Amino acid sequence: MARRLTAGAELLGWWAVLTGLWIVLIGPVDTLEWAVGAGAALLCAAAACGARRAAGRR
Repeated sequence: MARRLTAGAELLGWWAVLTGLWIVLIGPVDTLEWAVGAGAALLCAAAACGARRAAGRR
């Protein structure tokens, strides 16, 4: 159970940072741009979590 909470917190952290970066770099953001950025950030966050886990298993 603790492992799932840790993984969820890591994913949420990556998502928040990447979404924030997207908003800062885009400038004025409307709803569609926010949704696309949040979706892209979620995919990248999942990839970052997977890459970290894969690198840690060596």
